[in-house]
Amino acid sequence: MTQQTPRTPAAPIGIVGLGSVGEALLLLLHAAGHRVVGVDTDLDVLARVGARLKATAAPAGAPEPLLTDDLTQLRGAGPVVEAVVEDRAVKTEVLRRIADVCPPGTPLLTTTAALPVARLAIACGRPADLVGLRLFTPPSPGGPAEPVPTSLTSAEAAAAVRALVTEAGLTEVEVGAGPAADAAALVYGLLNRAVVLYSEGYASHQDIDTAMRLGCGLPAGPLETLDRIGIDTAHSALTDLWRRTGDAAFEPAPLLSRMVSARRLGRKSGSGFYSYDETGAQVRERAEAPDETGAGPVGRVGVLGSGAMARGIAEVTALAGHPTVLIARSAAKAEAALGSVADSFTRGVRRGRLTPEAREAALGRLRAAAGLAALADCDLVIEAVAEDPDVKRAVFAALGETCAPHTVLTTTTSSLSVAACAEASGRPADVVGLHFFNPAPVMRLVELAHAPATAPGTLATARAFCRGLGRIVVECPDRTGFIVNSLLFPYLGAALALLDRPGADDRVLERTDAAVERGFGYPMGPFALLDTIGLDVSHAIQHRLYERFETPEHVPSGALAELVSAGLLGRKNRRGLRTAAATR
Repeated sequence: MTQQTPRTPAAPIGIVGLGSVGEALLLLLHAAGHRVVGVDTDLDVLARVGARLKATAAPAGAPEPLLTDDLTQLRGAGPVVEAVVEDRAVKTEVLRRIADVCPPGTPLLTTTAALPVARLAIACGRPADLVGLRLFTPPSPGGPAEPVPTSLTSAEAAAAVRALVTEAGLTEVEVGAGPAADAAALVYGLLNRAVVLYSEGYASHQDIDTAMRLGCGLPAGPLETLDRIGIDTAHSALTDLWRRTGDAAFEPAPLLSRMVSARRLGRKSGSGFYSYDETGAQVRERAEAPDETGAGPVGRVGVLGSGAMARGIAEVTALAGHPTVLIARSAAKAEAALGSVADSFTRGVRRGRLTPEAREAALGRLRAAAGLAALADCDLVIEAVAEDPDVKRAVFAALGETCAPHTVLTTTTSSLSVAACAEASGRPADVVGLHFFNPAPVMRLVELAHAPATAPGTLATARAFCRGLGRIVVECPDRTGFIVNSLLFPYLGAALALLDRPGADDRVLERTDAAVERGFGYPMGPFALLDTIGLDVSHAIQHRLYERFETPEHVPSGALAELVSAGLLGRKNRRGLRTAAATR
């Protein structure tokens, strides 16, 4: 990477408060070659930042930042960034003290995420000099930053905040206060639910983070994100949301409170959900080798179904070298499904992802049939039929009788009971959940869900099989939603609830999606994601989650029911929340 030539301005940049945000901003500015004065009252914090500076690459000749607990060292600095805790009284007091030290005309930047910038500007006594710098998470190279001038802000202060964004190597975004607040509430609610899921012992912190990164495309897992934000910062933000809204979804998880009390504050303290070394780098935990004791060999694979998921899974297994039989309800449907897989292989060759030889070899391993009898010699069968409990129970009853005694039976359900399928089969020890994500040829994640009666050998066989497909496996007990959907759908439901909010913005869909995407780096906002999943599928999953948990955050959306009744299904029929507008 080409290093920038350090600038040598007359005035250094000041940063007051070296928590997660202030430290990250200081390190970015130092790495870009700028003079920086960092101020914090905690000597341990100053020592920590000093140690991390040593591990930060900077251009040759770049001045070392001055780290101090003395605010008077800011005299002559400009601009000065306030990055203390999100508390109006604290911020007002610090800004007033900065204003006492720095002469009028010095741009003062506040990193408040939720407080009104204009009100802080008035309270600090320097309304023309104060401007907001909205940082949705601690800044990182190329990350988002939104300048927030007010009607009171001088042109010089407004120019200073934009210059700082550029000088720190950040990307200027435009979101707006209302959408930013909505996006933050949605994301913090999701983060809080992830802590609850982890504290229940349902899945490991690594599996929760891996599932959400790979299953939803998030830039970082929710627990990793909390460590980066700072456990205390997140706890304060959630507490504020809870007090203002009364929504129990924002009541900080007890584990967060315990971590704050124990000063396990995440990356900035060196310990949170993960551990960090003196440079702030995450200490990689030694991964235990998967227990594949008792795993049986899997040669021939059966895939039951002819929809998109079944076709995608058959494509993956055939490419991985498994002789695969694709079972549909009729010979015509079976042949059509086979043709669809062949077309997908052809597109792969055209795009350079497959060689012609690999295409021919995979097609040679794939055949289609219309009867369950073709599954009799399979080592593993993957059921991918409709998400209907009666249909699945009937299918597993037939599979239990048809398949050989050694055959592992799997279901791709994400919202129905694996145990119910296992019971219907008459051989519950042989049944396990394999939740592939759509599109299966692209998505690397598989949620491996075990029912109470699942035999260890069955679990080991399924685990080894998925690893052989090149998939990343996360494991969890059988429960509606598993990891991803149990965290994702309350978040989506909260977004849908914005449509019913009194005085809702007429452009709440587009603006909320943009805020989540631009501010938090999610690949798509909640409304675009609902369209991608399918509004009918999302509606059904909401109902199953509510039937299982019966909590307010799982209440099915009335708006979603009305959309589905009107025939708006999302991307699949190009009529949905965002899809219709995008295709006009």
